[in-house]
Amino acid sequence: MKHNTDLDGFQKIIQYQFNNIGLLKNALTHSSYANEKKTGNYKDNERLEFLGDAVLELTSSEFIYTGNPDMNEGKMTRLRASIVCEPTLAMCARQIHLQEYIMLGKGEDLTGGRTRDSIISDALEALIGAIYLDGGFANAKEFIHRFVLNDLENKQLFYDSKTILQEVVQAYGLEVEYELTGEEGPEHDKKFHVIAKAGDLFVVKGTGHTKKAAQQQAAYNALLHLKKNGTQFMPKGK
Repeated sequence: MKHNTDLDGFQKIIQYQFNNIGLLKNALTHSSYANEKKTGNYKDNERLEFLGDAVLELTSSEFIYTGNPDMNEGKMTRLRASIVCEPTLAMCARQIHLQEYIMLGKGEDLTGGRTRDSIISDALEALIGAIYLDGGFANAKEFIHRFVLNDLENKQLFYDSKTILQEVVQAYGLEVEYELTGEEGPEHDKKFHVIAKAGDLFVVKGTGHTKKAAQQQAAYNALLHLKKNGTQFMPKGK
C-alpha cells in the first residue's frame, strides 16, 4: 500500500476543510517518521492523540447517555468501551482510508505499519484532536458522529463477535471451533487464515494479522451469516 499525499482529497473524504493544514499533517505524522527526519520540523501525533482521545470519550459518553435513558452505568461503560477500543477505531479509520495518508518511517512502512490497528486507531484519535483545535468542539463532534458513532450496532457486533457467537451457538447445544488453516508473509507482517465452524450452522473464514484478529473476523462473518439467515440476537449492553 503506497502513501497517499493528496490531502485535498482526504479532506473531501472526511468532509472537513482545515484552516491550518499543519494540524492535519501533524495528525498524520507517526513517531517513526518524525524520528527519521530528525530536523525538528516534524512533530509526531502523540499529543494530538491524547487530546482526541478525550474529545472522543466525551462525545461518545454524551451520545450513549442521551440515546439510552434506561441504560445503567455498567452497560453504558461497556458500550463506550466497544466504541473506543482499538479494533473498532481502526475499522472506522479504514472506512475513510486514513491508513493511506499516515506518514510513516521507511522501516515502519516496510514492516507493515500501515496495516496495524494500533497505528491506525491512534491516528484517528489524533485527527479528532486536530479537528478540535482547528475548528472547535462542534466540528470534532460532527466528525465523530459521522464516522465513529454511525452504524453503531454493527460495530458493537464486531467488537463482541466471539462472545456473542458463542452465546448464539450454545443455544443450539453447540460450541464454536476455530481452526488455523494457514499463514503467509514475513514474520513482521504475517497474515493468519482461520475457519470458524459450529455443527451444520456455519463454516466461515477469517483473516487477520494475529490469530486472535483472524478469529474475531471469522466470528464476525459467522454472525453476519446467521443474521442474514434470520437468527435474532443483540449485542451486549443493549
